[in-house]
Amino acid sequence: MQEEFLALVREERERGCAIFLSSHELDEVERVCDRVGIIREGRLIAVERIADLLGKTQRRVSVEFAAAVDPADLRAVPGVADMQTEDGRISFRVTGDIDPVVKAIARHPVADLELSHPTLEEVFLTYYEEGAN
Repeated sequence: MQEEFLALVREERERGCAIFLSSHELDEVERVCDRVGIIREGRLIAVERIADLLGKTQRRVSVEFAAAVDPADLRAVPGVADMQTEDGRISFRVTGDIDPVVKAIARHPVADLELSHPTLEEVFLTYYEEGAN
C-alpha cells in the first residue's frame, strides 16, 4: 500500500500539483518530494529544494593513496575539515566546492576513493543540534 501511495504522489507531482506531505520517513520524502520544509519548536525554519539542501552539506571523503601523502596537502584545501588518518587512508569532511579537493587528490596516485553524501535524515538532524540556526 505504501508504494502505491508514493506512486500516486509522484504522479500528481508530475502533473504539477502541489502536495503537502508530513512524514517522519525522510527516505520516502527524499524519493518523492522536490522541496522540504523543516519545523522546529513549532516554527518553520527552512524551506528548500531537497537537491539544494543536500548540496550545501558536508560530504565525507575517504581516500587511499598508492604511496604516502602528507595530509597537510589536503588539509590546506578550502572546505576540508575533521581529517583523520588510519592505515594509509585519509578521511575528512568537505563543505562547498568539491573541485579543489578532486584536483588536490589527483596530484597523487590513488588506490581507492569513496565519496558519500549525507541522507536527508542526516541533514534534518543538523537543524536540531544544539545551537543550530
